[in-house]
Amino acid sequence: MDVTKAFAERGDLAHLALFLWASGASALLVLTVRELLAQVRRFDEFVAEVARLNERLREKDG
Repeated sequence: MDVTKAFAERGDLAHLALFLWASGASALLVLTVRELLAQVRRFDEFVAEVARLNERLREKDG
C-alpha cells in the first residue's frame, strides 16, 4: 500500500494508526446510529399499530 509506505518512510506510523482507529470508531458510530434510528422507526410502527387495534376494539364495543 503506497499510503502506508509513505507514512512509514516519514516515521508517521502513530498518525496512521490514530487515523485508522478514528476512522473505524467513526464508522462504528455511524452504523450504531443507523441501527438505532431503524429501531425507533420499528417501535413507532408498533405503537401506531397498537393504537389502531385499540381504536377498532373501542368501535366494536361502542
